[in-house]
Amino acid sequence: MATIIDGKAFAANLRSEIARKVAILKQQHDLVPGLAVVLVGEDPASQVYVRSKGKQTVEAGMNSYEHRLDAGTSQAELLGLIDRLNADPEVHGILVQLPLPGHIDEEAVINSISVDKDVDGFHLSNVGKLSIGADGIVPCTPLGSLMMLKDHLGDLSGKKAIIVGRSNIVGKPMAALLLKESCTVTIAHSRTQDLPGECREADILVAAVGRPEMIKGDWVKPGATVIDVGINRIDNGEGGTRLVGDVEFDSAAAVAGAITPVPGGVGPMTIACLLYNTLQQACRINDVEVPE
Repeated sequence: MATIIDGKAFAANLRSEIARKVAILKQQHDLVPGLAVVLVGEDPASQVYVRSKGKQTVEAGMNSYEHRLDAGTSQAELLGLIDRLNADPEVHGILVQLPLPGHIDEEAVINSISVDKDVDGFHLSNVGKLSIGADGIVPCTPLGSLMMLKDHLGDLSGKKAIIVGRSNIVGKPMAALLLKESCTVTIAHSRTQDLPGECREADILVAAVGRPEMIKGDWVKPGATVIDVGINRIDNGEGGTRLVGDVEFDSAAAVAGAITPVPGGVGPMTIACLLYNTLQQACRINDVEVPE
């Protein structure tokens, strides 16, 4: 039976370490990292997520700035707010919660955020830096996944990794991170020929395809480490719903060496890494060393 990689516990440890460093920054430099989160519209899942981000930001000793805008907010108004946040010295990280209403160009909004305050790592400049192995801001979900992989496996050099899913948010940045760790990386997707066969070759399998329980246990190489990024809500057969990943957990856990559960795996790491990125940028913008 696989070792369960407890993302909830890992994230709690990371957040407490961040809080410790924030306290040192306050004391030594009178610097408090600030994260601004912008929510446009009434999407229920986004509202829950934004509340959670705000709560964890404050618990880490940081300043949290929430901007909730009406769904009818124009693109020009949103860009005006981002300009003000870019210029605000108290704000070191800016996150615009996606998805945005249909009349707003997401790409234009993301690329209007200052490269130094783009704590989601979605700005084209940060994407470019990651793709060539340069230092930039790394998207939170792949960063959290990498932290857990390195904690569990140590040196990743030479390992075969497959990422199922080619999104700009997870698949592509995850591939770039694993390449930087000297893995041999395959990016697979819905049109990959013999996808199960490709998966069976991998020492590290990252599932980020957005299809509930698509990856079965017999797709997993015995002893492989499985990182399940998927979060899918399905019918539980009793009139309610339950959360599952992109991996069929029970059958995969019987074969894998280690696996992240859903919920309680990658999910908690995403917000913890958002705080991590905000701390890093507060130090970088103010030309201060990140506390040890």
